Amino acid sequence: MPFIKILTNLEVGDSLKAEIYKDLGKSISILPGKSEAWLMIQVESGKSLCFKGNTSSCLMAEVKLYGKASKESYDRLTTAITDMAAKKLSLPSDRVYVEFEETPFWGFEGNLF
Repeated sequence: MPFIKILTNLEVGDSLKAEIYKDLGKSISILPGKSEAWLMIQVESGKSLCFKGNTSSCLMAEVKLYGKASKESYDRLTTAITDMAAKKLSLPSDRVYVEFEETPFWGFEGNLF
C-alpha cells in the first residue's frame, strides 16, 4: 500500500504527469512486496516552494508505505525518484528531497491491514 506524493514548483502538464506515473509505477517494485497494483500517486505542480534560500526549480517526494523496508531499498528508490526528476523535469539531484514514512496501519475498503 504505497503512496507517493510529488510536489514541485514547476508546471507539469497531463502528458508529463502520465510519464511520471509510469516511471514511479515501475520504480515502486524496488521496495520488497510493493507493486504498482497497490500504488497511489499524486503530482502537485506549480506549488510555491523555496529550497536553499531560493525559488529555483525543485521537487519534494513523499513516500508513505504500509510496513517497513530496508535502508538499501530506500536508497535505491531515492536514486530512482531523483533520476526520474532529472529525466522528466530537468532537475539536478541537489534540488530534490525524498522523505519516507512507514506505518503499521493502513486502511482499505473500510478495514485495516
